[in-house]
Amino acid sequence: MFNWTVSAMDYTVSQDGHTNVVNTVHWRCSKTDGDHSGSSYGTVGLEAPGESDDITESTAVGWAKAALGDEQVSSIEAAIDAQIAEQANPTSGTGVSW
Repeated sequence: MFNWTVSAMDYTVSQDGHTNVVNTVHWRCSKTDGDHSGSSYGTVGLEAPGESDDITESTAVGWAKAALGDEQVSSIEAAIDAQIAEQANPTSGTGVSW
């Protein structure tokens, strides 16, 4: 199961008569499968910013996912699954013979 969280939000203190208007969400998506895990971090700007009074993390995650769009959200989650698959079944390595 993918875990979407918000690390921070950027906001404008006063905009169009509103206060603390969120315009950027800093998000993280992670997943753990047994001993393996993967994650991705990014930011997304909001076209229709929201006031930051009484915002829950769930609301902010929803804003971030909506701004990213379904295709980008699926791409991020697929990349995390690929990280986990690579850890479980490595296709390359590094090291020395001694």
